[in-house]
Amino acid sequence: MGKIVRFGVSLNSELLEQFDALCEEKSYPNRSEAIRDLIRNVLVQKEQQITGTVIAAVLTLVYDHHVSDLAQRLIEIQHDEHDVILTTMHVHLDHHNCLEVLILKGAGEKINILADKLISTKGVKHGKLTLTTTGRNLV
Repeated sequence: MGKIVRFGVSLNSELLEQFDALCEEKSYPNRSEAIRDLIRNVLVQKEQQITGTVIAAVLTLVYDHHVSDLAQRLIEIQHDEHDVILTTMHVHLDHHNCLEVLILKGAGEKINILADKLISTKGVKHGKLTLTTTGRNLV
């Protein structure tokens, strides 16, 4: 890890008040840690846009398992892309609804294509892809 460097930031007083309120709301111990997180978030977003970059992601799906052949169709799609799926978890939310969580790692393009296929499968009620980083390039 590199040495700590101090630098100054000039802000409008109203913007600083809003930032301080956000820091308190999010329980940051100080402004520096909040600024570090903001910078990391921008770097992670940039990383996700680079073609071929390996990223990590979580895909959540909610669906009615009583829909004819839906579970089988979801499994077949997952088997076709097994190389980016690290693990899955299946939870019964109630008599009809299931929550499936997939932990993914691979090229961003491949992850997005897989997520789109699964989310758009007829019978899936809701799906959400959350992209993140493997952490390899972050300090």
